[in-house]
Amino acid sequence: MKSILAFAVLTALPCVDASAGDAVTPPEVPAALRAPAGQTVFLEAFAKGVQIYECVAKGDQPATYEWKLTAPEAVLADASGKTIGKHFAGPTWEAGDGSSVVGEVKARDPGPGSSIPWLLLTAKSTSGNGLLSTTKSVQRVDTVGGVAPAELCNATQVKQVARIAYTAKYYFYR
Repeated sequence: MKSILAFAVLTALPCVDASAGDAVTPPEVPAALRAPAGQTVFLEAFAKGVQIYECVAKGDQPATYEWKLTAPEAVLADASGKTIGKHFAGPTWEAGDGSSVVGEVKARDPGPGSSIPWLLLTAKSTSGNGLLSTTKSVQRVDTVGGVAPAELCNATQVKQVARIAYTAKYYFYR
């Protein structure tokens, strides 16, 4: 019920993107986050959602606990604010037409400020015949929020979940 309510709230929020109908300009990023030579950007999507963390025991230190990222949950929108897809565990991006891409992190940069890092991901797999089916790389930039809770978790909070709001731009390359 809580996830359904969160999704309903997220889809009602306004989103902005600069790609609909126009040529997409790749973002200015550190060298390590640039898409491989020969790939061209074809989609810019604005994400609004949450990064989901769970309080767990550290594997190598069972008496110590930490907030571990379990999944993102976000809505992807185009320039007009129309929902074009969603982003969830995998990490996976799925377009409204059913096409999807699952990514694997290749590089990260802290980016400016104290938000989740900027990323370059390689497509580990794609599916469907649609918007995202030809994706080779994905960049996550312009992140705001999404970092794990600052307060430490403990044994009494094990399995407690924290849903931390974030926004980001995702650029898709083929």
